[in-house]
Amino acid sequence: MTPPEAEVELWRRAGRIGAAARDLGAGLLRPGAGRRDVAEEVERYIRAQGAEPAFPVNLSINDEAAHYTPAPEDDHRFRAGDLVKVDVGAHLDGHISDTAVTVEIGTSRHGALRQACRDALAAAEGKVRDGVPIETLSAAIETAIHARGLKPVRNLTGHTIEPYLLHAGTSIPNATGMSSGELRAGQVVAIEPFATNGKGEIRNGPFGNIVRFRGPPSPERAPELAELYRRFSTLPFCARWVADEDLREILLRSRRYLQTYPVFVEEGRGMVAQAEHTLWVREDGAEVLTP
Repeated sequence: MTPPEAEVELWRRAGRIGAAARDLGAGLLRPGAGRRDVAEEVERYIRAQGAEPAFPVNLSINDEAAHYTPAPEDDHRFRAGDLVKVDVGAHLDGHISDTAVTVEIGTSRHGALRQACRDALAAAEGKVRDGVPIETLSAAIETAIHARGLKPVRNLTGHTIEPYLLHAGTSIPNATGMSSGELRAGQVVAIEPFATNGKGEIRNGPFGNIVRFRGPPSPERAPELAELYRRFSTLPFCARWVADEDLREILLRSRRYLQTYPVFVEEGRGMVAQAEHTLWVREDGAEVLTP
């Protein structure tokens, strides 16, 4: 079902803002740049455009595939040779864009990894249309990555997106044999190939400083958390976005209300690259919302 044009335009605007924020973040990466500084500048840009971050900016390095955002006290500085995934989301009234690019800082040892992801993303995008089997997209991704002599990360996937739901239930695997579904016109989907020179699997690493409410907390039992839920709803957020120190402490003690996100680390400690666009599925193809 095709959404109303006014709703589609919100997706488009969110996509343009997310794409510009992604490119801003990529341009800020250089030896000595602070990881927290980069994340906060990208998030400030999104807000300055009249949108909100759909999730904390992910700046995952080397064998970290995803889900690291800087903590408030993070003082890490990027180094030459770092392979950084810049994963950015923006939303307008819950209409979410999700997009990523990989930057190698100051060196060029991993060009094949980065290109494999770009090739895979382009190949999958070219297959998107109403009724396409998801397996067709997975095959395009897997073939493109193997053509560069590398491996797709099998247990990471793209996903459908719905208002205020970043992962809306349908997955788009980066390898074959894992899906029997189809895409339908009117869906919004994020396609995100991950390529590695490691084992091709990720495992859960340490806490990546990202949380999400499992559901609405009780205003009577947890009034402070209820206020945060009104602010963030079902979308991921982080302690950097909570200015009040006492409220940050309450968050640390309230894990029963929260889903926590671990950093995804490549099982063989291989280097990982990522590319991602958000697309609107149409009857005869797809519109890339995050060009």
